[in-house]
Amino acid sequence: MSTSPDTPKPEQPEPETGTQVFAIHGADPEVQAYAMAKYSRSALSMKESLSELNAQKAEKFLNTFYFQYGHRSIADLAHIAMAIESLSLLAATIVVDEQRWDGQERSTRYQNFKKSGYFTPDFASDAEAAQLYRDTIQFLFAEYENFSEGMFRYLEAQTPKPADMKQDAYERTLRARAFDLSRYLLPLATNTSLGQIVNARTLETQVSRLLSHTHKEVRELGQKLKDAAREPSYNVNHKAMRELIADIREQNPELAAKAEEQLLREVRVSPTLVKYAEPNQYEIETRKQLQQAATEIMKDAPIDPAQEVDLLEPDPLEIELATTLLYQGSHYSYRQLRKAVESLTADQRNEIVDLGMANRGPHDELSRAFSAGQPFRFDILMDIGGYRDMHRHRRCVQIHQPYTALHGFAMPEEMAAAEVDDRYQQTMQRAAQAYNALAKKKVGAPPSSAGQGRLGSVGAPPSSAGQGGLDSINALTESEANAQYVLPLAYRKRTLFKMDFAEVVYISEIRTTPQGHFSYRNVAWQMYNEVAGKHPSLRQYFRVTDVSEPVDLLKR
Repeated sequence: MSTSPDTPKPEQPEPETGTQVFAIHGADPEVQAYAMAKYSRSALSMKESLSELNAQKAEKFLNTFYFQYGHRSIADLAHIAMAIESLSLLAATIVVDEQRWDGQERSTRYQNFKKSGYFTPDFASDAEAAQLYRDTIQFLFAEYENFSEGMFRYLEAQTPKPADMKQDAYERTLRARAFDLSRYLLPLATNTSLGQIVNARTLETQVSRLLSHTHKEVRELGQKLKDAAREPSYNVNHKAMRELIADIREQNPELAAKAEEQLLREVRVSPTLVKYAEPNQYEIETRKQLQQAATEIMKDAPIDPAQEVDLLEPDPLEIELATTLLYQGSHYSYRQLRKAVESLTADQRNEIVDLGMANRGPHDELSRAFSAGQPFRFDILMDIGGYRDMHRHRRCVQIHQPYTALHGFAMPEEMAAAEVDDRYQQTMQRAAQAYNALAKKKVGAPPSSAGQGRLGSVGAPPSSAGQGGLDSINALTESEANAQYVLPLAYRKRTLFKMDFAEVVYISEIRTTPQGHFSYRNVAWQMYNEVAGKHPSLRQYFRVTDVSEPVDLLKR
């Protein structure tokens, strides 16, 4: 059968080229997000999309699809590296409190923080408070330096250097262990630094959350993060590029001008995707109302004693939601709050849940307290230093309570062995007195000493009537926020960790290894024992290290 020359030939399929995989470098974060988003709206390849795009097109696209149509997943495609330097330890724990966060912070275990400096909040015209604050922080830093050196000498005397170990490695290892101990004296005001690589959606959420916080330092950090995303970024190659352009200019000024335009152009990493990040009124108003509800329901009841790690029994969803919503605005244990919630009528419990929903806007995600239903929930009361390590387990849902002096402080057993426990306790009590004075609180005598196990708990929670409400953060005042900065890392805070079985196993295994810090090793071991006690047939699946076994400090 023949065809005439005018007969159209059937369309032939494109030849198969095979799967292509390549990394991308050099595209601005928002341009790259735009190019990837075009996969859903265009047949162009990534290389073709990137070659036709520029920042203006990306901004126009994002303004339309991200803000007008609500396609927020586009922001997941723009990844941004940022450095945050000279922020307080207190602020750092809040900055990193994102479940989709990747980054690193300076370690209090492996670095000497005596020269890092500290954050000073604004005391306005209260010169007396400002002086008390400075005196307390400087005293704590002096004690930190004293204990760092003293504990190193103590460990050196207890742990002779092996013949086959170099002196510098020996000293470096023991100093890290000494920092493990002396870090308990560092106040939350201590400056640190961190780096983060997050997508633009996480950054937008982070900025909004920080702008909504109770602490002025944190609110200002939120604004600085927003500004940094929209202003010209630091380009590590600029110096080398300028030298290259100078060489080109000697040969060809016109070519040098073109090179300068391309190589030294200003790059703003996320000028569009975070520009509308503002304080979250849902979070601000809900926090106030739930704190008020917790205060009214608990009626200044004393804080009941609680174990360090408490594996909670399953609750009806309504009970769990109401209790968790109240938990984040108080200092009571989950069990004590749950008992109060169970005594309420169903309508009263629903009112608490309603408070968690009432201020939610059309684009607000539900607050973290509504992440409920996990089979393993641990109410953990531990020192702030150890909490900062446990805080890194972002697969967990974490519900935090505020920093306080109400729960006493932890004391490593080495302090008693080195015969410096009296001085350590006096240091902690001075910090607590400053905290109470700065917060304008009227309190009784400091809690008495009550050492417990591997990591002593010094100062049980107050048991006298009325003490429970002293640290209520309903309508947190500036003085109460400022006072938290003088608390050393030895002081204890409460956090609710919710997780699945795989995460329990993971934390128990990785956090009980001999290389870990003794504080979180103890917590992870208790988590394992709690689960194994209630589910004995599952004990065999945990590959944990018994924390009671001696640890060779030089092999950590």
